[in-house]
Amino acid sequence: MVLKNLLLIQPRSFLKLIYPKAIWKINTSEKIIYLTFDDGPISGLTEWVLDELKKYDAKATFFCVGANILKNPTIFERIILEGHRVANHTMFHPKGFKTKNLDYLKEVDQCKELVKNDLFRPPYGQLKRSQYKALLENGVKIIFWDVISYDYEKINEKACLNNVLKNTKPGSIVLFHDNYKAEKNLRYSLPLYLKHFAHLQYKFNVIE
Repeated sequence: MVLKNLLLIQPRSFLKLIYPKAIWKINTSEKIIYLTFDDGPISGLTEWVLDELKKYDAKATFFCVGANILKNPTIFERIILEGHRVANHTMFHPKGFKTKNLDYLKEVDQCKELVKNDLFRPPYGQLKRSQYKALLENGVKIIFWDVISYDYEKINEKACLNNVLKNTKPGSIVLFHDNYKAEKNLRYSLPLYLKHFAHLQYKFNVIE
């Protein structure tokens, strides 16, 4: 299998120039990691993620798809009750490059009504410059990532774990997915990842 797309575990610097006001990493020298999960809440899987986080008193930020919030309101409420942060991942997970701006911004607004804050991550990491500018004008706080697991790709579990173990640094925003496509790699990687960095006395905080 060709894995060229897996070379970008950490984003290239030119992307940060394209979206200079987006957040890719938290500036800190403290042993703090910002775990994030995209696409949920998903029945069966998101609850498992919450159970794993609880073992280490780890907090995370869940970038939720609005349609999945409506399908799984009890899980959504559990995320909040257990001290995690919910955030906006649009209503139906569109590709920004292929979506008209008005339609895209409507999806963001619809999901914002559910999560009730300004944190946002674009699905697939796709965001036109015009969409980026419009979101900033509307007070949206755009969050990308510093380390991506590629848990959704057809890679073996050890490669997925290695992606995040080798590249995580203080202040890293680490991206996993609580969706069924990522489930196999996530169930292997997340417990070992949490154990590794907890042993190194890292804390897992939400994005504010």
